[in-house]
Formats: sequence, C-alpha cells, structure tokens
Amino acid sequence: MADPLLNKSIAIPSVNQPSLIGAWLNLASPLVAEALAATGYDWLLIDAEHGPNDLASVLGQLQAVAAYPAIPVVRLPNHDSSLIKRYLDIGVSNLLVPMVENAAEAGAIVGSTRYPMSGFRGVGAGLSRASRWNLNDDYLTFANVDVKVIVQIETKTGLSNLPEILSVEGIDAVFFGPADIAASFGSLGKSTDATVQDAVLKGIGQAVGAGMSSGVFSGDKEFLRRCERAGARLLGVTSDAGLLISNGKRVLADFTR
Repeated sequence: MADPLLNKSIAIPSVNQPSLIGAWLNLASPLVAEALAATGYDWLLIDAEHGPNDLASVLGQLQAVAAYPAIPVVRLPNHDSSLIKRYLDIGVSNLLVPMVENAAEAGAIVGSTRYPMSGFRGVGAGLSRASRWNLNDDYLTFANVDVKVIVQIETKTGLSNLPEILSVEGIDAVFFGPADIAASFGSLGKSTDATVQDAVLKGIGQAVGAGMSSGVFSGDKEFLRRCERAGARLLGVTSDAGLLISNGKRVLADFTR
C-alpha cells in the first residue's frame, strides 16, 4: 500500500460531506509550511505556478509537513508530462494542474500520472523518494490509484467545455480560479464581479450534477460560503503571504494610530 508519510492522497469529499479548508503556500518556505500544517488546515496548496517554488523547494515543504495531518497538494506550473513525472517521483500524490480548457488536455494530464497500460508515466520508481527508493514493495501496485488529479478551470473556454472535462476518467475534482476567469471575461482584477462569481457557481453546479467534487480559492468569505452551499468542498481560504501581510498591517496599525 501507499506509504502514509510520503504519499498522503487527499480524500476529496463528496457534496454530502464536510468541506476541507485549505491554505495556499507561496513563500517557498518549509518553516512556514510546517507552521501552517501545525495550525490545523486540512490541506495545503504548495504553489509552483505563481510562487517561487521548484522541485527542490517543494520537496523541502513536503518533508516539513509530512508529520502532520494536513494533506499537501501541489499546483504545477503547466501540463508538461516530463515535469509531472518528476513531481510524482519526489512523493507528490495530489496534483492541481492549471489552465485546463478541454477534455483532451485533461485526458493527457491523467495519462501523465499513470503507469502503462493506463497511461504513459515513465517508470523510475526505484530511484525515487515516492517509493522510498524501492523499499516500498507495493508502490507500483497502488501508484495509479493513489495519485489524485485536480484540474483547474480558469478561462471562459474551460467553462464552456466543462461538461466534457467532467466526463474524463481519472479526474478526481475540478477547481475554479476566479481571478483568471475574470481576466478571460475582460474583467482583469475584478474577480468579485457578479458575472464572474455567477460563472463559478454555475460551474460548481455542473460539477455537482456530474457527481464530481469541486473547489475554489477566494479571499471573499461570503462568496466562499455561496460556493460551499452550491456544492464546492475544497475551500482555499487564505495564503501564507496573505496572512503575513494582513496581520503585519494590523499589528502595525495598532501601534501607530
């Protein structure tokens, strides 16, 4: 079976289950990652798309949170199958893949995470942390089912193709990105606009109708609650950078007013 310390797969909740509350990690710091893991968040998103993260820094954060219940999810920078392979080999079991716009892209992403004959992931487990350097004899047996694939819908095109994306076998959840959806609507920086939020809520409803779990990240608490009521169960509610800046400003204001 999967090694619970190295390969913690996220148990993505259905619409009838409680939500999982997550925080974004953008600062590429194992200490910050460990502090937030100790705080009690259900899952932590290590961001290799917009944060200054790479394989080495992601590895350090995986090691830092391994002793805690918090489940690490890694957002990749792109769909590159060779990069997906490398992240899986260092022990990432939960992938969030950005900018997915159609079923063909979603299918290729799933294929990149699966060993033959289910996919085309290269076999290098004997040299990798994911299998404890081949000390976990069962790794190859369970690797295909232990990896969780979450695809991120971030454009008007992705929303229009959502029904087809939801039908792709091997997708475990869809995740909506309001900021990029707003940009694709011509409303850059206006992710709280009603049109954008309604589009996200519609997408969540489509996911519920297809029996698919979904998630969203937002700093707007009321919008997150609306998403939760609509059926989203992976809620990204804050970030390490956001916590540092907002609380830093608050403390400073308390002493300078």
